[in-house]
Amino acid sequence: MITKDSITALVEEWLAEHGDYFLVDIQMEADDRIVIEIDCADGVWIEDCAALSRFLQEKVGEDEMGQYELEVGSAGLGQPFKVEQQYLNHVGDQVEVISPDGQKTIGTLKQVEGRTFTVATQEKRVPEGKKRPVKVDVDREFQMDSIKSCKLVLNFK
Repeated sequence: MITKDSITALVEEWLAEHGDYFLVDIQMEADDRIVIEIDCADGVWIEDCAALSRFLQEKVGEDEMGQYELEVGSAGLGQPFKVEQQYLNHVGDQVEVISPDGQKTIGTLKQVEGRTFTVATQEKRVPEGKKRPVKVDVDREFQMDSIKSCKLVLNFK
């Protein structure tokens, strides 16, 4: 029987030999479907997804692997980040953070330290002694484990 731990170990073995790729998620669904998401700072190539799939079939065995539907793919540009490496890969890019109460913050991912990340935003504030608000730079700090989601903002301009 294939377990999530055994699949994770094999995926990690393959990833160790393939440069900057890293594991994002493995889902073993009730309908005998295994979904593996990998990512890379330079993007994921379909050939590498196919190579990982072949590697798993060779290591596990065709008979046992044939009982499952295997899907290997990339994490996807518009999907929320799931692992710390995704945050690190997008430092300097614009992101959208959704807090647990649904509040949306859009800004530039400035830095990542452990499970904490900082987003630089612009907010309107009224300076002391002035009547009109002006935009000021504000750094907002978030914990990866205490947000609803964080994802890359796709800008087609």
